Amino acid sequence: MTEQLYYEDVADGDAIPELTVTVDEAQLFFFSAATYNGHRIHYDKKWARDVEGYDDVLVHGPLQAALLSRALTDWIGGSGRLVTFSVQNRAIAYPGQALTFGGVITGKRVTDEHGLVDLEIFCRRGDDVLMPGTATVALPRRSVQ
Repeated sequence: MTEQLYYEDVADGDAIPELTVTVDEAQLFFFSAATYNGHRIHYDKKWARDVEGYDDVLVHGPLQAALLSRALTDWIGGSGRLVTFSVQNRAIAYPGQALTFGGVITGKRVTDEHGLVDLEIFCRRGDDVLMPGTATVALPRRSVQ
C-alpha cells in the first residue's frame, strides 16, 4: 500500500508513476468473459487473421482504459477520487506487447476540502500513443485535515 498523496504534493508538469503491463491471451479471454464481450477478435487467432485481417488477437480498448484508470487510482491513494476520465482508442495493441500507462499534470485548482488535479493521460507502446485522454482527480488537502 502506498502513502496517501495530497494536493500539496503535486505540481503542474509532474508525471505520475507509470504502470507497464504486458497483456497475455489468458487476460484477454477472462476480460472478454467478465465483460460479456463475445467478439472473436479478442480470443480467436484464426478469426482475427483470416476474417478481420489482423496479425493476432487484439487487446480490448476497454481493458487498456481500465489499466489506465488503475495507474491513476494507484497514484491518488485511498482518499483520492477519480472525478473525470475520457480516452480515445486510436491504435491497436496485440498481446505480448509492453503497454505503458501514465500521465502528466496540466492544472490544479482548489474546491472546498479537495484539490482538483487535471491530467493528460495515455496508453503508450514504446513511443506510440495508442490511447490519449484527459482526467481529473480529487486529492485531499493537508490544510483541511
